[in-house]
Order: sequence, then structure tokens, then C-alpha cells
Amino acid sequence: MHKEFNVAPLSGGYMITAIVGFLVSAFYIAPNSATWGFTLVLFFILMFVASLISMTYAPTDWPLKMDRRKLR
Repeated sequence: MHKEFNVAPLSGGYMITAIVGFLVSAFYIAPNSATWGFTLVLFFILMFVASLISMTYAPTDWPLKMDRRKLR
């Protein structure tokens, strides 16, 4: 059975947040607290991977579809 791969388009700010969060977690939080550092680094890596998947597989015409209204 074939299911279509549905990916939500994410903003560029999401990717920037993932990058900055990773850097802050890796260089400031991880040296002080290994448990929180590892958790946050893992979280921001997953955010970055999600943004890469969204950038690769998200539909390119989604802003155009949002503006269309149903005609009676």
C-alpha cells in the first residue's frame, strides 16, 4: 500500500534556532551539566534534521495554495 509522504514546510527561523541552540548547548551548557547538555544537543540536532527534511521534501507551492479560495 502506497502512502504519500506528507511534510510540513518549516521556516528558516526554525533552522537558525536549531543551529544557535546546538552551539549554545554544546559550548555553554554541556561543560557545566553533561546530562542537560547531551539532552539539549540531541534535541537541537533533531530539530536541524527536521528542517533539512522539510527543506528537501516540502511542497514548493504551498503559499499559493493558501491564498486560493473556494468558488461557489
